[in-house]
Amino acid sequence: MRCGMPRIVGELLAGVVLGPSLLRNLAPSLSDWLFPTEPEQQHLIDAVGQVGVLLLVGLAGMQLDLGRFRHKLPAAAKVSLAGLLVPLALGIGIGVLAPSPLRPDGTDEWVFALFIGTALCVSAIPVIAKTLMELNLTHRNVGQLILTAGMVDDAVGWLLLSVVAAAATHGLGIATVLTSLGWLLAVTTFALTLGRPLVRQIMRRAEATGDSTNVIAVAAVLLLGGAAATHSMGLEAIFGTFLCGVLIGSSGIRLHALAPLNTVVMGVLAPIFFATAGLRMDLSTLVTGPLLLAALVAVFVAVVGKFVGAWIGGASSGLSRRESVALGAGMNARGVIEVVIAMVGLRLGVLGTEAYTILILVAVVTSMMAPPLLRWAMAGSALTAEEAEREQRSMALTATEPAVPARPEPG
Repeated sequence: MRCGMPRIVGELLAGVVLGPSLLRNLAPSLSDWLFPTEPEQQHLIDAVGQVGVLLLVGLAGMQLDLGRFRHKLPAAAKVSLAGLLVPLALGIGIGVLAPSPLRPDGTDEWVFALFIGTALCVSAIPVIAKTLMELNLTHRNVGQLILTAGMVDDAVGWLLLSVVAAAATHGLGIATVLTSLGWLLAVTTFALTLGRPLVRQIMRRAEATGDSTNVIAVAAVLLLGGAAATHSMGLEAIFGTFLCGVLIGSSGIRLHALAPLNTVVMGVLAPIFFATAGLRMDLSTLVTGPLLLAALVAVFVAVVGKFVGAWIGGASSGLSRRESVALGAGMNARGVIEVVIAMVGLRLGVLGTEAYTILILVAVVTSMMAPPLLRWAMAGSALTAEEAEREQRSMALTATEPAVPARPEPG
């Protein structure tokens, strides 16, 4: 914060400093004491971080203006599609041309290339959400468009990951693609039809008790329940909690009741998650010339590819130059999704340690780039009346008293 950057930058760097990149090399005994190598201990940290990121994404979903979502969906689809296809093609090219140390022996060249392409084309709703919340941009039209496009990106990203992972284990088949698409369509349809009145009724009953702890508890159960539901369907848990957050935000309850939850998530749980991304990163594996060059090329292609794609989508939607830059900056943050993709690739044996570290490096660098670029792009941009009204609603999450009326239901 003292450097003029959001806390997320420090949280990511803390993990890098405390991880194998620095601390384990400089003071291995201290590193082993702080972070025992037993799987049980590592899973404990991961579990806390996972709960934090799920709740964070849910809180971000509450600030998405569902009433205007359908108006933003065409523009978001353009931004998301262009921002996916350009870096996907470039990433596949990198995967095909990658030096042999990056690809484990026996790994199919095209499966490896598809993994790299998928990792470089996605965006990360958790990082985008936290960055927009810290910069107070969730109420801006560009912020809403970034969140909406990020949601589309997330859905496509998890679909691509499931397809590529299936190709790595069972071969690429039409049944895998159709199953994932079917569940995705079913979940979205349920959320927008039966899910909306169901969540509205549940949240209003909780609010009617007059006890804010009931509202917080019910909201947390809904968010985690949505995550469990989509996870059980083979989709990513984050997608389910984001949808639940959107439904809670559109239920008409006073969001000030959830301010304590927002404080705990933003101040404790989310930082733990972002720090764990750096803990898995080992920059010492990239000391050789070819691998260092490959890492630099991967970062460059990831940044340029996503910027070009988002710029194309923004320009085709009639956005200004600065708004297009803001889109590119926001969509560039890859964070959690890239980490998950890298972990899946490592577990399946498609990626080696070096390729895994490169992908984590891309996730960290792009997540760090987003805040200053977003701040610069939005500097001096005047609020519209619509954005000012939306800002008043979003401020309820940090208010301690009910200073604003209940959020109107979208028409």
